Amino acid sequence: MKRIVLTGGGTAGHVTPNLALIPRLMEDGWEIHYIGADNSVEQKLIQEIPGVQFHCVSCGKFRRYFDPQNFSDPFRVIKGVFQASHVIKKIQPNVIFSKGGFVSVPVVYGARMHRIPIVIHESDMTPGLANKLSVPFAKALLCTFPEAAKLAGEKGVYTGTPIRPEILTGNKERGMKAFHFEEGRPVLMVTGGSSGARAINEAVREALPKLLESFQVLHLCGHGNFDESLEGTPGYTQCEYLEGEMADAYACANLLISRAGSNTLCEILALRKPALLIPYPKAASRGDQIMNAESFEKRGLCHVLMQENMTSDALVSAVIDLYKDRGRLYEAMDREPTANGVDNVLQQIYKYAKP
Repeated sequence: MKRIVLTGGGTAGHVTPNLALIPRLMEDGWEIHYIGADNSVEQKLIQEIPGVQFHCVSCGKFRRYFDPQNFSDPFRVIKGVFQASHVIKKIQPNVIFSKGGFVSVPVVYGARMHRIPIVIHESDMTPGLANKLSVPFAKALLCTFPEAAKLAGEKGVYTGTPIRPEILTGNKERGMKAFHFEEGRPVLMVTGGSSGARAINEAVREALPKLLESFQVLHLCGHGNFDESLEGTPGYTQCEYLEGEMADAYACANLLISRAGSNTLCEILALRKPALLIPYPKAASRGDQIMNAESFEKRGLCHVLMQENMTSDALVSAVIDLYKDRGRLYEAMDREPTANGVDNVLQQIYKYAKP
């Protein structure tokens, strides 16, 4: 039986592509191990999956700013390398697949010590620091965006991102019923992501009277952002967070307002949903969402509204323009070959796995 070690963590975005790969790896008969940090998002998501063995290692954060922990974290990384090396020596995997995040660095370095082939996936237009440190030891850097694959040189492969299969199985009628919508008016779904939702929430709620003239609105506002004063507004449903109902929410939505995280963009593309992207501003991030959105806009796959230009009137105007332009967006999305990257990523993993 072939064995694979998956790694990646720190945020759900570093784990969900691995979650998309696991069912197919199981179908193909692989023994699956996952190396991550203790008390982490990856441990919470992975340890509930039957048949996947989770192993904990120490890791440290790589900060670009001064912090007292910058002096101690390198020792945590070194400790993690030896822990990962021990686990990998015991498992003897055929291949390592890394999705990035701080925990992946000691795993990649530990795998290098045992000459295990390493395949890395990068979701954003430019690699994060963890992947930059890991790429020299990798056989290939799989990329969500074609521009990123070109920048990566001979190791770059344009694969798209693996998408959770359950996202693609939503039912429109079930969604319309669950969120109390009626046929006859399009549904606008709004999500700000797990962080950074506040600015979008405020603009949407200020624009709500005008939006409701033409649309029904499903508003995913984030934990702690529920507005009791708007409860019961006809045509408006707000939810702090969705899990099992997310596929049905996507299925009943005609348009989306979203941040521009790469995993979300790939889900939008696979679902063929016209989207207005409002990328997380550079002042509050490393600017990866802005580059993601620019790539999608350049390929004709979305409309973009920068947060610094977002007023309630600008938001309403942008949503109306998006709805009018939906036919062209459908055509552009239909031409895209890599909406769901599961097959492409598995092809690369199998290509480099040791016999």
